[in-house]
Amino acid sequence: MNHWIIAPVVLPAMVAPMLAYVMRHDVVLQRVVSLAAALVLSAIAAGLLVTAASGEVQVYRLGDWPAPFGIVLVLDRLSAMLVLLTAVLGVIVLIHASATGWDRKGRHFHALMQFQIMGICGAFLTGDAFNLFVVFEILLIASYGLAIFGGGEARLKAGLQYVIMNLAGSALFLIALGTLYASTGTLNIADLALKLREIPAEEAALVRVAAMLMMIVFAIKAALFPVQFWLPGTYALAPAPVAALFAIMTKVGAYAILRLHTVVFGPDAQAIGALPGDWLMPAAIVTVAIGALGVMGSKRLMPLAAFAALGSTATMMLAVAGFAPLAAGAALYYLVHSTLAAAALFLVADLVLTRRGSDLLAAQPATAQNGLLAALFFGVAIAVAGMPPLSGFLGKLLVLDALKDHDLRVWIWGAVLIGSLLTIVGFARAGSVLFWKSTAPGLEPVPNAPEPMPISPAQAAPSIAVLCLLGLLTVFAGPVMRYTDATAAQLFAPAPYIEAVLENQDGTKDPEDH
Repeated sequence: MNHWIIAPVVLPAMVAPMLAYVMRHDVVLQRVVSLAAALVLSAIAAGLLVTAASGEVQVYRLGDWPAPFGIVLVLDRLSAMLVLLTAVLGVIVLIHASATGWDRKGRHFHALMQFQIMGICGAFLTGDAFNLFVVFEILLIASYGLAIFGGGEARLKAGLQYVIMNLAGSALFLIALGTLYASTGTLNIADLALKLREIPAEEAALVRVAAMLMMIVFAIKAALFPVQFWLPGTYALAPAPVAALFAIMTKVGAYAILRLHTVVFGPDAQAIGALPGDWLMPAAIVTVAIGALGVMGSKRLMPLAAFAALGSTATMMLAVAGFAPLAAGAALYYLVHSTLAAAALFLVADLVLTRRGSDLLAAQPATAQNGLLAALFFGVAIAVAGMPPLSGFLGKLLVLDALKDHDLRVWIWGAVLIGSLLTIVGFARAGSVLFWKSTAPGLEPVPNAPEPMPISPAQAAPSIAVLCLLGLLTVFAGPVMRYTDATAAQLFAPAPYIEAVLENQDGTKDPEDH
């Protein structure tokens, strides 16, 4: 077995308690250890990506117990790509939080971040539906603390709404798992794939109920209509570095839909049919519209960023809902872009907000280094709106091309194109108020405005780094799309995944002997 597969879960799980209990009074030491752990995790994730690029599916069996009895972690192209994305984003967010002093507003910021990273990586690697629930709860518990980090009445109210929504989702998830186990006797993803193919369509009513309950749960995690309302409130009021890391959290819902509805509830499972896609696509279309209208109507910077992140995630979900290899490849390319673009937007918004003292989109005297902030905002606006030359433009073209033959193509194209136009107008309006009108003569100073603070290189570096990554995603779009297309093809041909998990288990323990 390749023991590096478990490292993305074990490393942050070991570092987090040390940060929480041993180093809680020394923020500098916390920064050093937390960032070092994130860098090591990124190196490990890069190695796993190279390993998975060959197309071989590798399995890590905890305790040498055979599947489906034991817990398994599975490394394939999809999980390797998303673990690397999580690790890189973690490094960027930790640098920003340390440079801007966000981590000084509480003792356990870095410990919570490590638990969050652990849960996200675990969700991408687990090969068992019940353990997917377990790591969901780990990342959610950490996210509860991060969402209200720094306190404040408004943040606590938004955090309470976030907690209630996710508790409801967790309850539905448990009900779905119980229903699925009652129907099949297993929750191992590979074993579920085999068991469901043996159930006749006329006897699969409970399975269809479980499949739709899971779809609802993952739709909540991905913030799709009609349960999208938690995201703008939570992301707009959460600390900006936390909101930047949360950009990958909605992708956990998208990942779970892709994984379970290709391997488990895929085309070979006749009992399910096209039921998930029939519900998911309209929800994604409406969510794209809500995100665009939210950007247009926002009167504050952080809600604008939150609605932009919502629209970007929904655009990716359009391709996910296509449930076809070409659409899934486009979705994965856009997933990488959407995560990085949303993270960059929140990081830049934080730099602007801390120098203006308010996120209200109203003219006030120019801040220190107004030109640099304007350039960074312009870059992230291009990325989020999907304009050339950054990767969002290519990603949206891929999504639209993959769905050009869909029954709802008119609605899909209309939502994406009109939504993009509204997003561009919303960002143009916000940018002109923040940076252009702020240079007009005669503006009265804002009462209790913060002292002018120049942006240090360490504070600007994370935002610039993400914009550079988006540029590289455009320059190397060909190799990246070849990887995402191969990943999608691997998803829709799950036989090697099932074989790697359930066969070739020599050397494992015999459950009957224990």
